[in-house]
Amino acid sequence: MNARMPSSALNTAQALEQVSQKWDNDIVGQLKDYIAIPAKSPMFAPDWEQQGLLDTVLRNAASWVQAQQVPGLKLEIVRMPGRTPVLFFEVEGTQPGANAADANTVLMYGHLDKQPEFEGWRSDLGPWTPKYEDGKLYGRGGADDGYAVYASVAAVQALKSQNVLHPRIVGIIETAEESGSRDLLPYVDALRPRLGNVDLVICLDSGAGNYDQLWLTTSLRGMASGTLKVEILTEGIHSGDASGVVPSSFRIMRQVLDRLEDSATGRMLPASFHCEVPAERLAQARATAAILGEETYRRFPWAHHDCGGSTLVALPTTTDPVQALLKRTWEPTLSVTGAEGFPTLQNAGNVLRPYTAFKLSLRLPPLVDAATCVQEMKALLEDNAPYQAKVTWEGMSSSSGWNAPDMTPWFENALNQASRAHFGADCGYIGQGGTIPLMNMLSQGFPKAQMMVCGVLGPKSNAHGPNEFLHVPYAKKLTAAVAQVIAAMPVTHPAQATIEAGMDSASA
Repeated sequence: MNARMPSSALNTAQALEQVSQKWDNDIVGQLKDYIAIPAKSPMFAPDWEQQGLLDTVLRNAASWVQAQQVPGLKLEIVRMPGRTPVLFFEVEGTQPGANAADANTVLMYGHLDKQPEFEGWRSDLGPWTPKYEDGKLYGRGGADDGYAVYASVAAVQALKSQNVLHPRIVGIIETAEESGSRDLLPYVDALRPRLGNVDLVICLDSGAGNYDQLWLTTSLRGMASGTLKVEILTEGIHSGDASGVVPSSFRIMRQVLDRLEDSATGRMLPASFHCEVPAERLAQARATAAILGEETYRRFPWAHHDCGGSTLVALPTTTDPVQALLKRTWEPTLSVTGAEGFPTLQNAGNVLRPYTAFKLSLRLPPLVDAATCVQEMKALLEDNAPYQAKVTWEGMSSSSGWNAPDMTPWFENALNQASRAHFGADCGYIGQGGTIPLMNMLSQGFPKAQMMVCGVLGPKSNAHGPNEFLHVPYAKKLTAAVAQVIAAMPVTHPAQATIEAGMDSASA
C-alpha cells in the first residue's frame, strides 16, 4: 500500500540539492553548447536536412541522456522519411504493476528546434553566443525549450537516487515545434502502442507569471499564420508619375486588413474568431491578477521618449490586470510579424512599389477551431479586392488552442505541495498566449490525462525576441517540483486498483 503514497518517500530538500548540483555542474554547460548551434525550425530553414543542425542538437541530447545511465531507461532517435526526427525514451516503472500493458504512464515532452535570430540583442549578447550572467543563461532556445529534455531526465534521476517508487515514464522530444509541430502527429501515431495509457503529461514548454512560485498553464491560444499579398503593378513606377492614378498597394493592404481587425481597438471582427471564457478561467484570472497586479502589463519593454522635458512611456491596451490576462489568453489578436516588397530606408527611392506582402500571425482563443478560421480568412481577405488588385492569402500553418481538463484531487494537491516545498507559495494558475500544438493532440488522444504544463518563460525572458534568457534558479526548482509531482502520482493500474478497492471494503 506504500505505493499509493510515494510522495512521502521523496526528500524534497535533497531532491532540490541534487538537481541544483546537476544544473550547475552539467546542464548549464550542455545548454551553452546547445545555444551556440543555430538549429532553426524548418519553417525558417527549409534546407534543415542539408544543414544537419537539427540532427546535431538531437544527437547531442541523446548522447547526454545515454551518458546518465538512468536505470531502466531506453532511448532511440526515431526518423520518418522527409520529416524532422524525434527523440523517444522509456523508463521502466518501479511501482507494482507499473510496466503492465495497461498501466498508467507519464509522458514528458519538449523540443529542440529554435526560432530565428531576430534583431535588437544587447551589444554584449547574441542569439548564438551563450552568456551566463546573474543566474540567467542568455541565448536563443535555451528557455524555449532546449532545457526540457535535460530537466526531464534530471527529475527522473532525482527519483532514482532516492529509490522512490514511480510509474512508467516516456518522453518525446521533437524538432519542429516552432513550425507548428507539423511532423509530430505521425510520430505520435506510430509510437502510440509504446506510449501506453498516458495518465499524466508533463510539458515544460510554457511560461510563468513570476519566479516566486510554480505556475500551471491552464490554457493556450491557437494560431493561424500565413502571407497576405497585394499586387497592383508588375514593376515599380516613379511615384511622381503614377501616384494619384495607381493606388498604393499599402493602402489597399490597409483596407483589406480592416475587414479582419478594427485598427482603432485591435478587436478581431469575425464573430467566429471569439468564444466565451469559461467561468473557472475567469475566476483563476482574477486570482492571478491579485498576485501579479500591474506586472501583468508593466513587464514588457515599453518604448519611451522625451516630450517637452517629461518622459512619456507607451501605453498598454488596458491597465486592468484581469483584462490584461484575458486579452493575452482568451481574445483573438492579429500581429504582422514580417513584411516584403519594401526596400530598406537607405535604398528607398521615389518609386511606387508593385506589391506589399505581410506575414500575419493570428492568435485564437483556446476553444476556436484554427483550420476553420484559416478558411474564413481566405474568403474574407481575397474576395472583391479594392481596385481589382490581386490579393492572395496563403496559409502557412494553423493549430487549435487548448483548455486544460479538470484537475483531479491528487494532481491539484501534488502541485500545491511541490510549489510550497520549493517556492514557499501555492501553485499559481495562468493562461498563456502562445501555442503548443501537442497539448491539443494529447488531450484528444488521452482525454483522462492530467496536464502539467509549466515552463521557465517568466517576466522578461523574451522567447522568440532579443535577449532571450533561461532563469536558472527557477529552472532548478521547477525540475525538483516535476520529480515531486511524479512521485505523488497514485497507483491506478486496473488490477492493483481492484485489489486495493477490495481491501478498503474489507477494512470498512
